[in-house]
Amino acid sequence: MKDLITDESVLQVLRGYNKWWETEKVPDDFAKPVKRFAYYEAKQSFEHTTIRRHVILTGPRRVGKSTIMYQTIQDVLETGIPSKNVLYVSFDHPLLKVSEIDRILKVFINNVAFSDNIHLFLDEIQYAHEWNGWLKTIYDNNPTYRVMATGSASPILSDKMPESGVGRWVQIRIPTLSFYEYLELRGIEVPILEEKIKPTALSELSRKELVSLMGNLQPLERHFHRYLLLGGFPEIAQSDDVSYAQRIIREDVVDKVLKRDMVSLFNVRHIDELERIFLYLCMTTGNIIEATTISNNMDITRPTVLKYLNFLELANLIYTGYPVDMVGKKVLKAKPKVYLADAAIRNAVLLQGEEVLQDSDQMGMIVESAVYKHINTFYYNFNPKVGYYRDSSSQKEIDIVVMMPNSKILIEIKYRENPKIKETEAIVEWAKKDRLTAASLLVTKNAEDYGLLDHAPIMRIPAFAFLYLLGHAEKTRFRKPV
Repeated sequence: MKDLITDESVLQVLRGYNKWWETEKVPDDFAKPVKRFAYYEAKQSFEHTTIRRHVILTGPRRVGKSTIMYQTIQDVLETGIPSKNVLYVSFDHPLLKVSEIDRILKVFINNVAFSDNIHLFLDEIQYAHEWNGWLKTIYDNNPTYRVMATGSASPILSDKMPESGVGRWVQIRIPTLSFYEYLELRGIEVPILEEKIKPTALSELSRKELVSLMGNLQPLERHFHRYLLLGGFPEIAQSDDVSYAQRIIREDVVDKVLKRDMVSLFNVRHIDELERIFLYLCMTTGNIIEATTISNNMDITRPTVLKYLNFLELANLIYTGYPVDMVGKKVLKAKPKVYLADAAIRNAVLLQGEEVLQDSDQMGMIVESAVYKHINTFYYNFNPKVGYYRDSSSQKEIDIVVMMPNSKILIEIKYRENPKIKETEAIVEWAKKDRLTAASLLVTKNAEDYGLLDHAPIMRIPAFAFLYLLGHAEKTRFRKPV
């Protein structure tokens, strides 16, 4: 096969991708105007003047990794770098997938490049043969090169990190859109807030300040359910056709991972088993998963179940949260809670339309998945433990716990009308007695359901407001408020 591919055919494909060699700019449809939080994080690493690193963007399919890459290419061109020194390669292309990276580079350098100040952008790099060895070689032998790559399959990237990547490249995880980013992408008018507003520090506000803040946020509530239905995949999120959006999520996100990535990257042979397990996870998102139960009910061996759960997480379709011990003892990775990478995946796979909005039990599961994803995304750079708490004797539970070195955040989700929280519940007990608890939050449903509980230092906050404020806080890390 390789013998049939000529340098001319490789160059022809590259010219098709790299329109800026002639036009001096990235097509507007590629370098979209709205920039995600991850763009600023990637830009910071890619342009760092003293610490040179290759940047690898990882995340689910259709979350905008390639868009961030194109936006970075446009930035590079605007700095005055010659357009013919900027190379974009998509290893999703059949011809480039079977071509060695070194051959592609030689074709580019011998026929196009203007100088040694090269900027390489390598899309879906996990499909390139020996990609980690070539990135190491490029880093070590070409100090003037800058490299950005994307990969939808984190396991391939993570496994190679200790081998070649330490000190050479950094991974930046791209999740699906946060609620804040969703509103921004759709051009929805949002309130202007002070930078100091933090969702975990609302108890520091006066009653008047809290009422004013929640009043400003209230108009956003009507967009929250649409966000949960359409999901956080940028292109899909701009649609108003829920059924069509769900079809695209099934076909372009779920099916491509299960039926293509899993086969080509992990040599999964029994796709039907994988699909059945994933369907089960969609039905039980936010619940504690027992591999033995899945194994017995589906007639799949327990080691195979555990292997597939690992594959699904590393392929960015699910998150797993493990139990944490509130007093610092070591907890074995026993039974995880499993959350979908985006709340809309569940509705898309189970073919649920807007009627799901009226089902309080299902909405509780969907909202908990959305909250977990936002929390996991917000804190992942701080390297905390994000999981759940369950007392082994009483079975009392706290939905989400964020364990930092010197503090913890407790979150309970009660997404229903008039939620009640008893004195005996775990979050109340720990909020009262634990001096390391930085914040205790009860995530509620209705816009009017906010404020401190009377009987415990726990702040009630509606889900839409909590997720929006998390996004607002995340924005201030990477860019100045608009």
